[in-house]
Amino acid sequence: MRLLHSLARTHASFDDPNLVSHAGLVPVMALAQRAGLADLVAEHVRPGAECGVNAELKVPCLVAGMAAGADSIEDMNVLRHGAMTSLFGGVRAPSTLGSHLRSYTWGNVSQLEKAGREFLTELARQAPLLPGADVLAFIDIDSMQKRVYGHHKQGARFGHTKIQGKSLLVRGLNALAAVVSTPLSAPVVAATRLRGGNAASARGAASLAARAISTARACGCTGLLIVRLDSAYYNAAVISAVRRAGARFSVTVPVNPGIRAAIASIGEDAWTPIRYPRAIWDGQLQAWISDAEVAEVQYTAFASKKGQAITARLVVRRVRDLNKKAADGQDELFPAWRYHAVFTDSPFELVISSLN
Repeated sequence: MRLLHSLARTHASFDDPNLVSHAGLVPVMALAQRAGLADLVAEHVRPGAECGVNAELKVPCLVAGMAAGADSIEDMNVLRHGAMTSLFGGVRAPSTLGSHLRSYTWGNVSQLEKAGREFLTELARQAPLLPGADVLAFIDIDSMQKRVYGHHKQGARFGHTKIQGKSLLVRGLNALAAVVSTPLSAPVVAATRLRGGNAASARGAASLAARAISTARACGCTGLLIVRLDSAYYNAAVISAVRRAGARFSVTVPVNPGIRAAIASIGEDAWTPIRYPRAIWDGQLQAWISDAEVAEVQYTAFASKKGQAITARLVVRRVRDLNKKAADGQDELFPAWRYHAVFTDSPFELVISSLN
């Protein structure tokens, strides 16, 4: 037995008129209604085109469809399967929802983001969204290249992305997102921005970080708030924006000559051995590692930029650079190390900082 050759043409639908395909949407949309989603959209979002009317009905439809697993406009038909219309009012056809989205301008997208931020704040009041946020919370910022296929797609450009560990050029759009989490919660999206596909990772990251911090505070993150970023965001503008907003930062740094000099200044007796509770896959060694050593030194970044120097902790982790030919009799004469550095002003102890 084998699948049909025309599998791509197969379409599945839930068409029993007396059953509900996604009954889980009932509590989800009840919570959204209690948090005022439709009212916030009506207050802030005003598309000007003819198809932009009734945003307070159409935006919740789009939210419900995505919650049900839809990832395209056509998939929004899931809201009209079976007896769904007996439970929900104001359900719109996929073509209507698509026309509504196409009527949005950049200003309308900003309006929708504002409604989303206020909705998230109210949602955090209505439900235990971020337990422990009054003690410790994290904001993680990163970007991704989302492939698109339409030749006339606005903003579509070739940009770098990683697929299965390989760096590739992919034609698409570049999305920048900030998510908030605590050690006890799942992450929630606090801020997003869609850029052209060839945008650098750090483009717009400073203002997005400030907005995400403001949203996190409004959601109850009144304790220690740490913004975590990778080396693409290691620049004075982003880190300064985080500090001005009253949060701490933890950013991976590229090993440039200044960082190498700082690492070289660390004495051998300053290194602390650590063992990871779970082995970590090392892509360069192509092996699982469990042991490493960590140390820290004070470091001043961006000293060459007038008025932008930032002094904080440089936490360095080093792992043994194993010789792959050791089994052939090529034993090492002296230990060789590979270094990974993090620039941070968090108050965490050395070992905890290295694990975060």
